[in-house]
Amino acid sequence: MDTPLHLLFLLFLLASSAALALVSANFYNDFDITWGNDRAKILDNGQQLQLTLDRFSGCGIQSKQEYLFAKIDMQIKLVPGNSAGTVTTFYLSSQGPKHDEIDFEFLGNLSGDPYILHTNVFAQGLGNREQQFYLWFDPTLDFHNYSVLWTSNQIIFSVDGSPIRVFKNRETELGKVDSNYHYPKSQAMGVYSSLWNADDWATRGGLVKTDWTKAPFVASFRNFNAAATATSSFDAAAAEEEALESNQEQRLQWVRKNYMIYDYCGDTKRFPQGPPPECK
Repeated sequence: MDTPLHLLFLLFLLASSAALALVSANFYNDFDITWGNDRAKILDNGQQLQLTLDRFSGCGIQSKQEYLFAKIDMQIKLVPGNSAGTVTTFYLSSQGPKHDEIDFEFLGNLSGDPYILHTNVFAQGLGNREQQFYLWFDPTLDFHNYSVLWTSNQIIFSVDGSPIRVFKNRETELGKVDSNYHYPKSQAMGVYSSLWNADDWATRGGLVKTDWTKAPFVASFRNFNAAATATSSFDAAAAEEEALESNQEQRLQWVRKNYMIYDYCGDTKRFPQGPPPECK
């Protein structure tokens, strides 16, 4: 049976729209090297990026485009061996003192000890919403996919397709009881990655310093993708549709039970009067 011409045209438009929404994985087209000079190298005709840290400097990149609600993916292979003191980052951020930010930061460690994956959410310049995880694999042996799904309703952090953290938009509810509670919803954000020395705090609170005899330190990146998401304002119906499926929810709880090592909501020393309202 022949397909009606108008249906073919509609399918073509849908396919074209999807292609436009998806940013191609080419670092030449998608990013600018913003600091560190030739320590950041784009390789394989734009298909791969290497960031290098030496005794004198690290380096970083910034996307040429900004996004207001998107799914952002990057495959990363972290610094192998003794990476203590180093921090590899992949994050979204807007500009200015009241910026919004969504963070993946990978805190290096001594050989044989696990990396710490540090996550945070800033809104209107206010952060302090850290959660930290060990990974259930060695992130230095191969590339692994790290994703942020940011909509007007929630932010989902994922590793290799497994959700590890969900931060929901509760501004309508909590803004009435806490003027410091905000959700990132109005500022477009660029995508950044960097590799830098942070041995004053990154490994065991700064007790373990960077071993510069192991330099240069190298992290590798590939398969960056960015796809716009549909919702532009909080939508209760959309939020319900975006809820994790049961198998994803089970995976989320498995990661959090077995691999989460810090949650600001449970830090009674930091919040002796009780956790922030979004934790309740």
